[in-house]
Amino acid sequence: MAEVLDLEFPVWGLLPKKETGVTSFLNKYPEYDGRGIVIAIFDSGVDPGAPGLQITSEGKPKVIDRFDCSGAGDVDTSTVVEAKDGIIQGLSGRKLRIPPTWQNPSGSYHIGIKNGFDLYPSKLKERIEKERKEKLWDPGHKRALAEATRKLQEFEAKISSPLSNEDKLIKEDLEAQVDVLNTMEKKYFDVGPAYDCVVFHDGHMWKACVDTSEKGDLANCRVLGEYSKTQDFTVLTKSDQLSYSINVYNDGNTLEIVSMCSSHGTHVASIAAAYFPDCPEKNGAAPGAQIVSLTIGDNRLGSMETGTALVRAMIKIMERSGPNKIHVINMSYGEHAHFSSSGRIGTLMNEVIDKHGVVWVGSAGNHGPALCTIGTPPDISTNSIIGVGAYVSPDMMIAEYSLRQKLPGMPYTWTSRGPTIDGDFGVTVCAPGGAITSVPNFTLRNSQLMNGTSMAAPHVCGAIALLLSGLEKQHLKYSPYSVKRALENTALYLDSIDCFAQGHGLLQVEKAFEHLTQYHSQPERDVRLHVSCGVSNSKGIHLRGGLQDRPKDYTVNVEPFFADADNMDASKKIDFGMKLVLSCNESWVQYPSHLDLMNMARIFTVRVDPTGLPHGVHFTSIKAFDVGCVTKGPVFQVPITVVRPVEIPRDKFVPELTFTDVLFKPNTINRHFILVPDDATWAVLRLHCKDKDKSGRFVLHTLQLRPKMVCKTVECHKMLNVTAQADVVQGFSVKGGLVLEMVVAKYWANIGEVVVDYTLAFHGVRPEGSSVTMQGADGIMSIELRSGLRCEEIAPVITLKNTVQVLRPSDSKISPLTSRDVIPPARQIYELQLTYNFHIAKSTDVTPMNPWLSDLLYESEYESQLWMLFDANKQLIASGDAYPCKYVVKLDKGDYVIKMHVRHEKKELLDKLTDQPMLLSQKLPNSLSLDVYASQTQATTGGKKMVGATLPPGHILPFYIAPLANDKIGKGISVGQFLSGTITYAKDEIGKKVDTYPFKYVIPEPPKRTNKSPESKDKEKTKWDEYNEAVRDLKTSWLAKLEAGDQATALYEELSTAYPDHLPAHTAMLQCLDSSEHKTNLPLLEMVEDMDSALAKTYNKIISVADTVINSVNQTVLLAYFGIKSDNRPDAAKIRSSMERQKQALVEALAKKGCALCRIYNKKESGDGPKALESIDMVWREVLKFVDATDSKAIYFSMWHATLNRHYGRALKMLLKLGEDKPSKELDEKITEIARKLGWTHWVYYFESALPVRFPPSYRPF
Repeated sequence: MAEVLDLEFPVWGLLPKKETGVTSFLNKYPEYDGRGIVIAIFDSGVDPGAPGLQITSEGKPKVIDRFDCSGAGDVDTSTVVEAKDGIIQGLSGRKLRIPPTWQNPSGSYHIGIKNGFDLYPSKLKERIEKERKEKLWDPGHKRALAEATRKLQEFEAKISSPLSNEDKLIKEDLEAQVDVLNTMEKKYFDVGPAYDCVVFHDGHMWKACVDTSEKGDLANCRVLGEYSKTQDFTVLTKSDQLSYSINVYNDGNTLEIVSMCSSHGTHVASIAAAYFPDCPEKNGAAPGAQIVSLTIGDNRLGSMETGTALVRAMIKIMERSGPNKIHVINMSYGEHAHFSSSGRIGTLMNEVIDKHGVVWVGSAGNHGPALCTIGTPPDISTNSIIGVGAYVSPDMMIAEYSLRQKLPGMPYTWTSRGPTIDGDFGVTVCAPGGAITSVPNFTLRNSQLMNGTSMAAPHVCGAIALLLSGLEKQHLKYSPYSVKRALENTALYLDSIDCFAQGHGLLQVEKAFEHLTQYHSQPERDVRLHVSCGVSNSKGIHLRGGLQDRPKDYTVNVEPFFADADNMDASKKIDFGMKLVLSCNESWVQYPSHLDLMNMARIFTVRVDPTGLPHGVHFTSIKAFDVGCVTKGPVFQVPITVVRPVEIPRDKFVPELTFTDVLFKPNTINRHFILVPDDATWAVLRLHCKDKDKSGRFVLHTLQLRPKMVCKTVECHKMLNVTAQADVVQGFSVKGGLVLEMVVAKYWANIGEVVVDYTLAFHGVRPEGSSVTMQGADGIMSIELRSGLRCEEIAPVITLKNTVQVLRPSDSKISPLTSRDVIPPARQIYELQLTYNFHIAKSTDVTPMNPWLSDLLYESEYESQLWMLFDANKQLIASGDAYPCKYVVKLDKGDYVIKMHVRHEKKELLDKLTDQPMLLSQKLPNSLSLDVYASQTQATTGGKKMVGATLPPGHILPFYIAPLANDKIGKGISVGQFLSGTITYAKDEIGKKVDTYPFKYVIPEPPKRTNKSPESKDKEKTKWDEYNEAVRDLKTSWLAKLEAGDQATALYEELSTAYPDHLPAHTAMLQCLDSSEHKTNLPLLEMVEDMDSALAKTYNKIISVADTVINSVNQTVLLAYFGIKSDNRPDAAKIRSSMERQKQALVEALAKKGCALCRIYNKKESGDGPKALESIDMVWREVLKFVDATDSKAIYFSMWHATLNRHYGRALKMLLKLGEDKPSKELDEKITEIARKLGWTHWVYYFESALPVRFPPSYRPF
């Protein structure tokens, strides 16, 4: 029998709209499709070139404005130039030809430079890096390596041993070519292209051109006007397909290139408002709405939002008023905050809603299935933001996820659940949380499946655009508050679904519209009724701590706040009044029956009696109805959540809970609330599948709430595959005395049923404190451990992994920002910029952090913090913000600069931070361990270390920690720094893994070194002699710093006359005559036509002074000394020091003499060429007797020697070595020059194109 195929694809499930009534609403009101409504997308940026985002259903532009509020796309274009003969020189050094078609009445051009990779999202950057390597590097590199290898093999076959000195050098050069090619293949790192940017005013508007040709061919590069005026955009290159547009600020001094930091924002915008005239089933919820793209994700941070970006985005909202008003915001972004009662960002969010009347929609978060996992926003100080949870419908399961079985509709397992920690709903409504729709063109695909509350929020946002479109058409008034109440009171509550995931229920558009039209003139329409409960002014009542074994009374404060209160007619405030009846469907809540509300705060008392409730979580709310119109639903609610935990009896022999024969279906969620025993510090969950042939994909989510701390503080979130073959064991940390929520859930898309047994066992080795700080100078430290649950095996281990350096700012500056950082009408924002300098002695991982502001974003009283880390050449290496744990940076040896900015409109708050320290955590090369002892005596004498011990229940056991030995502390670690790591107490492997505590070791002052051989001092030396030596040494040190000239010569003659045998005086003169800068020491590849007589005189002087040093050192004695294996003489240290000084002076003199001879030889017609070259070779071989060719004092001479002999491989090898230690533009330019000589064009492009990126003219702006 032939198989019957279902050829009707369920396209309605790809971008679902039926479930919430969007489809039926548009069928009923086709003109209320979002027309006249503008949606602001706070996200990663919207691609105006993506499918469905070109026009609205009326043919108007879809994306009408684009801004990168983060600053990641900013280009400093404050350099102003004028064209000469139609050409300007860009900051890259390229000549840019101005097309004659450009109109620029002023003739002035603002120029800047931008790294193309700065504009790329991470995935696109990976693709382009791969393509560039395959196209620009690999072909040339493979050819060059094959050719170099062939030449080496031919030479080796041609020349027989023994090799002459000349042949040895040739072979060494050929080997060096192969080596450097292989080395560069391993170290290849593409920093990306550098694009010159040109900004000019054409008499009407600012325009900009980005030279993506990298050749100065501006005629073939697109000129863009400001997007808000022209809707101009183009792609950066044909390969990347990254759409970008521009804005110009600060009179042309700042160019903002607007791209995207991920595909997220475009997907979100498409769900809200995409329009496909030929395929209406692919339309977003509001195809007639227009979009303003406000990028809050910072590309420097991956796509993390920053305070700067959020505030700038809100300023853009405030600036648009009247006919240009933004009606609704979608923000599918957010973090978890420690508290929501205050914070600079939240305050401004309230201002946008309250004063400017904008409806704000936010995603609830994807951190479920545990309760109290709502993100910020929507969880801010008020409940004004519409929080959206994610729902998956049966049609979505088939169309989007290709499930083999259609299941009932449900919330996703991962959608964040309410209540908020302070008791509010958290989730207002739920909506479809997945869609297959448009993504940016740079992904090289037209659509993609994404899921999350990030997808549910724009569905609601688009639906609100439909509602507002209809209200605007009917000239009916509304406010953010009336819209939110309409959604709440008309949502479809799904009895089979967790109330904490759905809020008031599944969004219903038609009913919400009926509600808004029918009740548009109610007295509370423009009023937010703010509810605050208890002494902490929480947004609801949330009883979670303890056993809840007694009734509790709460005062509830209800206060009306009027929309745009400052501009509201006073009569409306005077006339406002409502007679309310209060209702609650639960008998364990006692409350008053009525409340008379007017324009003032009203207080009433609520009693919650949880004593008769079963164990678990219970939710209800007190609803306030208008006695004059009950049908419109509650005007406000007081949410009440009570958690009654299970208590493990104290007399129970083993602190365990067992759950047997538990049936799990897809999305079965079992919540257990347990009061953790006081002495517990970790727990172990063991899951066993009872069905032999079945398995399941499970989510384990455990969470404990601590006051004023983020919900992730004490948490475990794991995906587990449970099979019958073996039990699954998972340990996690717990905090004694707090209620633990343990959620065991079967993942929503995991088809089939499975029966599982699981056991939760508590363990505990409880220390005195949750963190330990040990002062190294205090000597031995003792810690007491207690076990109150069961007999535990202990084996304390202390591991120190990082050293933490305290950095003080070398510079601080507070300044007012530009016009885009002024909150309307005239609230100026200031910026504090701090500069920190530090040195890395050895390659390591570092993490910068500001302890004052770390882990605070939405709840911070400061607007923003962002740091950028630069190398010594001003190249941006890394960036970070409020969450330091996210930003671990690999740094090589060298000097670095951190610039950090903090913003606020109150300058006096920034004044407090001008000397704010920054902590720099550096990973140690090898972790250190502190020795642990069972007794004070053993710790004091350094005796037997503690291996382990048994700790019976109820007993206290002390152990002792000895300080680090001085030889274990690294040389670069100084007073003021400390070592950080962890301490574990349990011997059990699971406990050791999850029950860890932070440990700090404060480094004491190091012991002072004393001269062990006082008898070796010259006892005959008088104070006068010491004075004369000090004067001599001071003059010598200054001689090295002086510029060559008459004064330096006079000082040298004075010193050499008075101290003819004092080698440092001669080497100081050499340093004076021959600077150590790269640009003056690097070899020249071509003969010079003529040499300045002063230079020739200097070179001869160098040779003369060098000969003085060379003749003063007995090289035979020196070589003999360094040839011996050991020196056992009593004054061996003094002799070695003397010999080392002579050796260093000799090598420096030989090298500088050799360089001078090379420079003289390099002059055309310089005389006896072969003889001079032989002299140079002789000096070079003298150098090699004492040091390698790559020694820091000899390397420049070695390079000169190599280039004069046309040994470019040797020269390259040494240049690359120099570049590792101290990179510079001059080195890279010389590498390019030599690569061109070798015909390695791929090297030439690689180094030349990287120069503007690696050596920018200035620090990157914030």
